[in-house]
Amino acid sequence: MLLNTMLLTAQAPFPSKDEIKQFDASTTCVVLEDDAFSAYNSVVKDAVGKFWKITPYEFIDVATFNVRRTDPKYSFIVLTQTNFEKDKSGGLFNFINLLQGKRVSKLSENPEICAVPLSFAGEDDLEYSYKLGAILAFMQKHARMISEDPSLTGRKYLKFYNKFIPDLKNKIILVSQEDLSPEISTIDKIKEIYPGKIRIVGDDDIAKAIADKAPETVVLHKVGPKGENKGGYCFKMLIGTDDANMYYYHQHVIDKSNPDGLLPADLKRMAD
Repeated sequence: MLLNTMLLTAQAPFPSKDEIKQFDASTTCVVLEDDAFSAYNSVVKDAVGKFWKITPYEFIDVATFNVRRTDPKYSFIVLTQTNFEKDKSGGLFNFINLLQGKRVSKLSENPEICAVPLSFAGEDDLEYSYKLGAILAFMQKHARMISEDPSLTGRKYLKFYNKFIPDLKNKIILVSQEDLSPEISTIDKIKEIYPGKIRIVGDDDIAKAIADKAPETVVLHKVGPKGENKGGYCFKMLIGTDDANMYYYHQHVIDKSNPDGLLPADLKRMAD
């Protein structure tokens, strides 16, 4: 998967006020894989066509991206692979990035408007493809937010959205069985900790909720390695299907007590 995904090893800079204005006036280039049989290419084309409304867009290949990357009149939706210095497992994660064009020498120097964990490297595209529309909708909402208030950028900008946790009490949360840790693998176990509305559903149900922009509904997007993989990271996000808002963001290091998946501790945070 992702044969030509670019590796980012450093934290990209956040955009200045002027660079955010450049994004508002930009054409967004969606960078496709250099693989005629790439499942990602068809998935991202479909998701962008249905959900991307904030800027004009076009689809380009990696060679064109390498030429345009330094031009401020373009912004980019591009896949990158990222590893983390503190990740003892050495795992690689696929991130979907929204970058602004700038005359800089390295990809890691392009201003990062938003970056969201998409999948663990090597994972099948189908593991996340049905959630991509919701992720892109969130990314453009975040771009609008920082355009209105540039101060809301920063290293921990996804954690900013935890301020909306109290609003979850009015939402229906849809989760996949495989994204739950064993301790909360049934509705009965969940309800011992979290009193709100959670439903364990199939991937098709989540895809339909996203496509239909189901009201007062959020979906869980979980990214983590398969198996034990002690020391690796697990990322968890709750994204609204009707408003594209993020209502929860957290990550944890995987160990014996904290396996890959949504944890009882997450439910406790959501319930507080």
